[in-house]
Amino acid sequence: MRAVLCKAFGGPETLAVEDIPDPTPGPDQVLVRVSVAALNFLDTLIIEGKYQFKPELPFSPGAELSGRIAAVGADVTDWTVGERVAAFPGWGACREFALVKPNRMARLPDGVPDEQAAGLTVTYGTSLHALKDRARMQPGETLAVLGAAGGAGLSAVEIGKLMGARVIACASSEDKLALAREHGADLTLNYTAENLREGLKRLTDGRGVDVLYDPVGGDLAEPALRSMAWQGRYLVVGFAGGGIPRFPLNLLLLKGCDVQGVFWGAFVEREPAAHAANTDWLLGHVAAGRLSAHIHAVYPLSETPEALRVIAGRKVKGKILVRP
Repeated sequence: MRAVLCKAFGGPETLAVEDIPDPTPGPDQVLVRVSVAALNFLDTLIIEGKYQFKPELPFSPGAELSGRIAAVGADVTDWTVGERVAAFPGWGACREFALVKPNRMARLPDGVPDEQAAGLTVTYGTSLHALKDRARMQPGETLAVLGAAGGAGLSAVEIGKLMGARVIACASSEDKLALAREHGADLTLNYTAENLREGLKRLTDGRGVDVLYDPVGGDLAEPALRSMAWQGRYLVVGFAGGGIPRFPLNLLLLKGCDVQGVFWGAFVEREPAAHAANTDWLLGHVAAGRLSAHIHAVYPLSETPEALRVIAGRKVKGKILVRP
């Protein structure tokens, strides 16, 4: 099979596309023929050895995929060859066949295309876990989303609207904000043209935001925290902006607000039943046409390094997919 391989930690230019033997599933594994793999910001980190997990070299990037089961291990009883699935192996999706644990797979309902399914698990799973399980967001609350046109941000905009929030999309350009409006944002804020704190204060009539979804971090974090409403919830999702912020703790005291970590990968392992229920909720809404899993571009397997460069350059609107 053909596979994208990371043989030494480094940038996208260090990746190679090679022919390697087809894998064989272990007793507790499933072998999936990959229809489409999806890339995320975490893939730009994992190939450089900067992510929370460091796979044994060599490995393939790609945390999520859609495809059909090609073989099952001896101890796997609930899955059969030929079933369509969405899966979250964590890495190893950018290849023609991938090994996946059964607890990291979901059956695809009719009406959910492979392309939407491939890009659904990580970003939409993260956003639903953040807004439902961590922030416990309620209908009528105000949600502000940073980086609102990226894969994670756009998923938060869509899920926030489904949950009944008043959504403020925050991004760095007018074309990105236009995309967020197309996907349900009620209000928008260009934080390169207006101070983030002042803009959020203006858009909330001075009250502040109830829930803030932050996959960006960096210099936007502190002004975002200063924009929280009383008993607001600030969701720490990621650091696509590059810097890991340090918060003045007096802000939490004065606002009576919470800063909540969102570690979706750990949630998948620690709470598999809750993760499975969330995935079923997402797939149901995709099948009904209520969630888009918007696709920015689909690259061939050989162009995976270029796809990762686009993600690292923060040029993506929605999801980047790779087709073996």
